[in-house]
Amino acid sequence: MARDNEAGSTSATGQIHTYAGLLFDMDGTLIDSTDAIVKHWQKIAKELNIDPQVILASSHGRRSIDTLKIYDPARANWEYVAQIEGLIPTEFGRDAKEIAGARPLLDALERAGAPWAVVTSGTRPLVDGWLNVLQLAHPRHLVVAEDVEKGKPDPSGYILARSKLGLSPEAPTLVVEDAPAGIQAGKAAGCKVVAVTTTHTARDVQAAGADFIVCDLQDVILRGWDADTGQLQLEIREIPRP
Repeated sequence: MARDNEAGSTSATGQIHTYAGLLFDMDGTLIDSTDAIVKHWQKIAKELNIDPQVILASSHGRRSIDTLKIYDPARANWEYVAQIEGLIPTEFGRDAKEIAGARPLLDALERAGAPWAVVTSGTRPLVDGWLNVLQLAHPRHLVVAEDVEKGKPDPSGYILARSKLGLSPEAPTLVVEDAPAGIQAGKAAGCKVVAVTTTHTARDVQAAGADFIVCDLQDVILRGWDADTGQLQLEIREIPRP
């Protein structure tokens, strides 16, 4: 979403919010691999003799294994999914880029030693591949598609990630998402959710239940981390609500 879009420009200064941990979605939130994923599903659709637009219409934010269960259950196994997803960064790496603000935010969290994790519908080979290609910080804590029985909007991934950070269900935790299914998952896990409008409109993410709406990660800024109190301070610069 452009920073001068119809929803309005970002405010110059934002509000400071305090959390115990930060959980990121991957695609559409930290990286934009839309063009690569389109080419990937076009390739798979050709193999399955299916209209690629049909698959693309239902695949974003959903685990590949769940998509394949619809179109070709015989391929819906983790060995096959990990194999095809692991090829995406290699075959289509030039078609991906980082979301604006992702690198400085992740680098700031790493320098501070603040708790953060990634929760993604992708497999581990896909995540590792993209982080290596784009040279982004690798999370110490990662929840991938294979780690949970159900994908988003089920909250299992975010609940697991919060526990990996050593946080209780009551600990104030912020989820960063781009897709309605992920927003719903974060809310169902009992987290606050900030939505980046990189793949969906402000109206869409608001309808999904986002607590905060921003353009991209340039609008989420680490202002402090206190290891003694276990509190990190984030400045969130919201765009006007639609």
